[in-house]
Amino acid sequence: MTEQRYDLAVIGHIVLPDRIAHDGCLGIKDGLIAAIGESSTIAAQANKVVNVQGNYVMPGAIDAHVHCYSSLDEGFTKATSAAAAGGVTTIIEMPYDATGMICTLDAFEEKRDRLEREAVVDVAMLVTIQKQDGYEAAIGQLAEAGACGFKVSMFNTDSFRFPRIDDGQLLDAFAVIAQTGCPVGVHAENDEIVRRYIGKYASRGQDPLSHAHSRPKVSESTAALTVMELAYETGAKLHLYHCTYPRIFRLAETFREMGASVTAETCTHYLTLSEDDMVRLHGRAKINPPLRSTEDVEGLWRLAAEGRIDMITSDHAPWLIGRKSHPDIFQNASGAPGVEQLLPVVYSEGVAKGRLSMLELVRLLCQRPADIFGLGHRKGRIEPGYDADLAIIDPAASWVLDGSKGQSSAGWSPYDGMAMRGLVTHTFVRGESVYEHGSVIGQPGGGSYIKAMHRK
Repeated sequence: MTEQRYDLAVIGHIVLPDRIAHDGCLGIKDGLIAAIGESSTIAAQANKVVNVQGNYVMPGAIDAHVHCYSSLDEGFTKATSAAAAGGVTTIIEMPYDATGMICTLDAFEEKRDRLEREAVVDVAMLVTIQKQDGYEAAIGQLAEAGACGFKVSMFNTDSFRFPRIDDGQLLDAFAVIAQTGCPVGVHAENDEIVRRYIGKYASRGQDPLSHAHSRPKVSESTAALTVMELAYETGAKLHLYHCTYPRIFRLAETFREMGASVTAETCTHYLTLSEDDMVRLHGRAKINPPLRSTEDVEGLWRLAAEGRIDMITSDHAPWLIGRKSHPDIFQNASGAPGVEQLLPVVYSEGVAKGRLSMLELVRLLCQRPADIFGLGHRKGRIEPGYDADLAIIDPAASWVLDGSKGQSSAGWSPYDGMAMRGLVTHTFVRGESVYEHGSVIGQPGGGSYIKAMHRK
């Protein structure tokens, strides 16, 4: 009798870091990838075989920009169920909750314990800093607890839960954070410019394009330049969130050439929607920073294909539709749900349309998010010893996206009605199936907190 060495074997087109092993096979044991090779060898030694020949077997996506608690209707269970349905096996949770910021060790530990009870997929956690003096000690405590990074904002979205940190405190905080080895991510919009321009357009709120006009590109670039200078001066590892147009990535390249540590992301909505869509979508397309031009959309795709964008995220902000339906665009909440759509949209608009290769998709959605946020020791790759986090995509499937059928509490999507090519059929987290053929089968508590490991 053949010895059963593996708990599970998966047969398909295995997307490895440097190549695709067509009709290859993975052997999974104790939640880890144990072998990569021929199906004739591995499958015969497995307790269970999932044969998806002709489909891609890729590392589970890592969504590095998720807000589970900006809307209390969502929470860990709904957001991570949506993640599972979209082939996302790890989310990186933002620290700006409706109940307050995650900026102390007590708040961090309470939220970590909650995710261990409620999450369906794995979760890493970002933290932030308090505005008042005395925040420095918490930085070291939170880094030691395994926070994957710090998030700060240059725009005052909400004085209670999402405040602006002024440039002077940013300079001091960057120097302290640099000593931990953690990255510090920034919402880069110049508060003074945006406030002034919102005032200019406040009376024109019936026109949804007023939102885009109130946050001009220069409000983003001037903020990005400021924090890149601070990162250069302090040695902090800077990450720029939700960059909307190509110039920001080119500026980041300039600072890297000077020796600064700078990474930058864009989001699915900036790759698929433009300011022209605001008339059609109205409040559903109100996002900060705003959608840009169709030329910017195409420019971002070109940069992504050239390897000049570090990652693509969803910036999942699952507001109920009532928060997005006010006739005055400025009275609507900012942000849109997207964790369930991240991988399907980037595959459909990128790989299926010839804009990206599968290897580039995996770099953008798996490898770089893991490496930048301290998860690269166990996430983001199909390699022996790594967590068996997998997403399986049927490249031949065609379907129409309908957010009302998703797992998020939001019940809608800015991509509703989009014709899609390629379908996530299975999701595995550490070798356990959490999603199969339209059904989330993972349970709350199946997901784990992932402690980041950063080099100082």
